[in-house]
Amino acid sequence: MAPHSQETVSAAPISATLPVLVSKPRPDTDRQALFPSGIDEDAEAGKKGHPAAKYRHYLPTWDKTEPLQPRLEPFEAHDPGLDADTSYPDLLPSSVTRTDLTPTIGSEVHGIQLSSLTDAGKSQLAHLVASRKVVAFRDQDFADLPVGAAVDFARFFGPLHVHPTAGLAEEHPEVLIVHRGAGDDSVDKFFAGRTSTVLWHSDVSYEAQTPSLTFLYVLEKPGVGGDTLFVDAVEGYERLSPAFQERLHGLKAVHSGEEQAAGSLKRGGIVRREAVKNEHPIVRTHPVTGEKALFVNPGFTREIVGFKKEESDALLKFLYDHLAYGADFQARVRWEPGTVVLWDNRVTQHSALIDWKSGERRHLARITPQGERAFETPFVAKA
Repeated sequence: MAPHSQETVSAAPISATLPVLVSKPRPDTDRQALFPSGIDEDAEAGKKGHPAAKYRHYLPTWDKTEPLQPRLEPFEAHDPGLDADTSYPDLLPSSVTRTDLTPTIGSEVHGIQLSSLTDAGKSQLAHLVASRKVVAFRDQDFADLPVGAAVDFARFFGPLHVHPTAGLAEEHPEVLIVHRGAGDDSVDKFFAGRTSTVLWHSDVSYEAQTPSLTFLYVLEKPGVGGDTLFVDAVEGYERLSPAFQERLHGLKAVHSGEEQAAGSLKRGGIVRREAVKNEHPIVRTHPVTGEKALFVNPGFTREIVGFKKEESDALLKFLYDHLAYGADFQARVRWEPGTVVLWDNRVTQHSALIDWKSGERRHLARITPQGERAFETPFVAKA
């Protein structure tokens, strides 16, 4: 299967719908086909000195018998945050506690169950996450809901992305599994050639219509470690000089999924759709807040359109470093049992931290609604 570039489309949304994969039981699926990337089932069953996985139905699967899926089709996006009452009466009533982690990015919320929200509360949720960039809701029941109920909740926010290479929940392809198994020693091998596990990225930014809101909920975690870092790409844009901001406007960068697809095949994994490339503006405007954000990341951005290689590399390196070193506009989220974290992929980047060597399992589930095609509004100099 030869990867190819997907044609880019205009920023204006096109009326269509994404195909919805229908969950189906696969009792006869060959286990080697389902777990080609080497899930240690004995370790997950508790036979190798670590507790058994608490949520075995959430273990990642890669079904090699699955036929190649068609490319994603464009669709008309509407962000529910546009419909929100911004006083958040259904999301943050007086009984609920919200604590901001930094002035511009990150909040923690205690005292409300996301699964109980009305549609009005869900719209307010979309607006809050757009405004605060990343919000951690504590003491949630998401992990213990039927998987389909969590999927249905997330579908309110947009068509759900099915990842082209990652391990997915069996029978629920909309749920991506983040999993480092019990006893996994691959981090030691990683550090043999690298000094850090930090990799800033915005999820699947190579898609024509990239993720908007993302749900990530914890199933199991190490006692200490395994946090997630987030950076505020709006504040990153705001920190630049007006002259530099103006120069970035009008520039586009190529985002590619080809390397991710090739890496999956090299590891013995799969590719569910042919890999794509798309061009996106370097400065992206949020449809709800109107804020402008830097939209490049070292995970998937490859080059600036119209620049020579040396020019592109130099400018992208500056932007990557600017965001990576911006500790004064970053937030660190510590996972606790029952935590659901939501972030806005359009205006943030994130990186998991693989910093524990205890052999404990780190197991999370991600559901990823897609949003509008990235667009840019004209540069306006601040008075």
